[in-house]
Amino acid sequence: MNPARLRRFIGDMTSLVGGAWQDNDETATVEVGARLLGELVKNDDWLPEAMAECPPHGYVQNLLWCDPFERFSVVSFVWAPSAKTPVHDHQVWGLVGMLRGSETSQAFARDGKTGELTKGNCSTLAPGDVEILRPSVGDIHQVTNALSDCGSLSIHVYGGNIGAVRRYTFDPATGKENLFVSGYTNKAVPNLWDRSSEVRAAG
Repeated sequence: MNPARLRRFIGDMTSLVGGAWQDNDETATVEVGARLLGELVKNDDWLPEAMAECPPHGYVQNLLWCDPFERFSVVSFVWAPSAKTPVHDHQVWGLVGMLRGSETSQAFARDGKTGELTKGNCSTLAPGDVEILRPSVGDIHQVTNALSDCGSLSIHVYGGNIGAVRRYTFDPATGKENLFVSGYTNKAVPNLWDRSSEVRAAG
């Protein structure tokens, strides 16, 4: 395992949101962040196996890192075969990078007066692909593991502590919204910062 990749990504994202936060520049954050995440997910040698275990059904959301000021968080989503989310929003910007397998993202638009949902574009992510989510331009979607015979795994970055964000699921038939707070599946985050062995090896 090569945790240095994730450490470097966290450092780069911290620098990015530190500058963009002061400028309130969401566009720069998601554009540069998408490139950084693309670099991370084009390699599959850094994620701890405990954060990649496939559940028997549904999906798990494992916290890998949360910025101390909750400006961004990084999670691994692990999907059982054919698993899907409810239709939901995020309330903060998001980036989705595909690491293993494949998933589809079905977008929806919601009528501000009636609440009715209308299907938009449906995109499919393969390893190395990155999707950008922005509430300001519409971020309601439903995500499905595109594979019926094995699990899939994606890395998500959000503009907040996503497990503690108040957001909504939507009834696809009526558009009725329901408040939810996702939380996280794992009880402990990976220890990415113990570099003692490599320091000893360097003499």
